[in-house]
Amino acid sequence: MSTKDQVIATAVASKDVPFAVAMAGNSKGITYSGAAGEAAPGRKAAPDTVFRIFSMTKAVGTTAAMILVDRGKLDVDAAVEDLLPEFAKIQVIDRFDGDKPVMRAPKRKATVRHLATHTSGLAYEFWNGDVGKYMAATGHPSILAGTKAAMFYPMVCDPGTRWEYGIGIDWLGQIVEKVDGRRVDRFLQDEIFGPLDMTDTACEVLDHMKDRLAAVSIRGEDGQFGPFEIAPPPQPEVYGMGHTLYSTAPDYMKFLRMFLNKGALDGKRVLSEKGVERMLTDHMNGLTFDKMTTVAPAITADVDLFPGTRKTHSFGFLRNEADIPGMRSAGSQSWAGVCNTHYWFDPKKDVAAVIMTQSLPFVEPPLMKTYEAYERAVYAG
Repeated sequence: MSTKDQVIATAVASKDVPFAVAMAGNSKGITYSGAAGEAAPGRKAAPDTVFRIFSMTKAVGTTAAMILVDRGKLDVDAAVEDLLPEFAKIQVIDRFDGDKPVMRAPKRKATVRHLATHTSGLAYEFWNGDVGKYMAATGHPSILAGTKAAMFYPMVCDPGTRWEYGIGIDWLGQIVEKVDGRRVDRFLQDEIFGPLDMTDTACEVLDHMKDRLAAVSIRGEDGQFGPFEIAPPPQPEVYGMGHTLYSTAPDYMKFLRMFLNKGALDGKRVLSEKGVERMLTDHMNGLTFDKMTTVAPAITADVDLFPGTRKTHSFGFLRNEADIPGMRSAGSQSWAGVCNTHYWFDPKKDVAAVIMTQSLPFVEPPLMKTYEAYERAVYAG
């Protein structure tokens, strides 16, 4: 049994995760594949287990936008409202008068780059209490409603002033549709999934994926995992590029390896080498990633990855600006989905990897202990 196998087997046995599928590779191919535990009652986890990858969708949505940038059809500094005039309706929460939100106009226009880097002022209700308070006061639907109306979250600060993790990339997907003309699910299939042979990745659970879909668990107050229902909305009015995708470890590894190969995989080019280089640089214009403090601890713990290390955001990914000893290099790119599907890729050391389960809370300490042990094993191996 390899060290990587031991890490995931131990994590399942000690109930740090309900089950795990892990995979690692480099620009040339897959170097490790493993699975442990039951992905659903009576069904073992396997490399082809299908996951709700939630925010791992964001990297795919930003790649779609970068394809248009690459082709000269989209400017990263274009104002969002110039492309989508309805975006101009969005205002900033200035303060609350009791429970009533008092709104004001933003002091500057949000850009495509702001959407891609979570600096547009749009924030999720799990991370910003003012958004939850606004939704309660106004009856505003969650982004998981899948409607166009649900996308009009308020801003919590002016665009370009700070990191606020939110629904910006859902709007970016709408820009892709507007500029290109194809619906975003068709664009992804034609421009990314088809060329990369990602046959198990889609905005809906396709028939051939249904019997491999994992179950989601949530850790209760007794410390045990129990079943929990959460999924992207099926057949929505809007496919949200923040959360909509289902995928597998092998498929997502193809996507990550495309970046290690500077935009191409197995002879099929998705982005130009220059496009990849541009995408992976720091796009935050001097801002940095800020620790995300939860306001919904049952769903997510705080997100403070590699504390004390400077982190920025590229056009598609969280980017660490210093080497992590025994782990990823400076310039590595990563992110995750809320049900604890995690990935990173390290262009300097030519490494890409995923470690995936379906559990809440997001980034809880037992999960993060497993992730670190797995990453260390990948580099040691």
